[in-house]
Amino acid sequence: MNWYSRRLLPQLLEWTMAGEPFAQYRRQVLSETAGDVLEIGFGTGLNLAYYPEAVSSLTVVEPNPGMAKIAAPRIADSSLQVISKPLRGEALTMADNSFDWVVSTWTLCSIADLDGALQEIRRVLKPGGKFTFIEHGLSPEPHLQRWQHRLTPLQKRIADGCHFDRAIADYVQGHFPLEKLDTFYDEDLPKIGGYFYRGVAVKPV
Repeated sequence: MNWYSRRLLPQLLEWTMAGEPFAQYRRQVLSETAGDVLEIGFGTGLNLAYYPEAVSSLTVVEPNPGMAKIAAPRIADSSLQVISKPLRGEALTMADNSFDWVVSTWTLCSIADLDGALQEIRRVLKPGGKFTFIEHGLSPEPHLQRWQHRLTPLQKRIADGCHFDRAIADYVQGHFPLEKLDTFYDEDLPKIGGYFYRGVAVKPV
């Protein structure tokens, strides 16, 4: 991991991903979480303030030490029991059927082996457990898709693997039945990176 990814990018993400409208989306995605929860790609810990009281334990994974450094004071100040691990979503060490919920916010775009990570998420969820997520990705508009494909190689370099052009719902549905899915453009973001997928998938019983 180079200096940019470890030192500068965490600061940039902390600045760009804080505040509205992202706080609104965090509230929506996390509102129903309960019990034992795993968050994939904890980043700088911006979700922590939005977990409801129904969450009894929170395990978070984040492989970037620069992100974890910024998140550490938030974890220390939280009333939640938080266990932090420097793991990648593709290589979780948790036992099968461990969690009631798994959470991912703006992380699926940058995981190198997304199918591998989704397999791991399914593995660690309890039967009937839920995976809730929000992500940007491939637009339904063909002309915009062309630009998303063209610019994704550059985006991956400047944003630590982030893709503009992943059809997130297709990836998730390859591993889970979707309970609900909303797709929309965020009004405050450029359309090339502002087409959002927000959903909940369920591990069959």
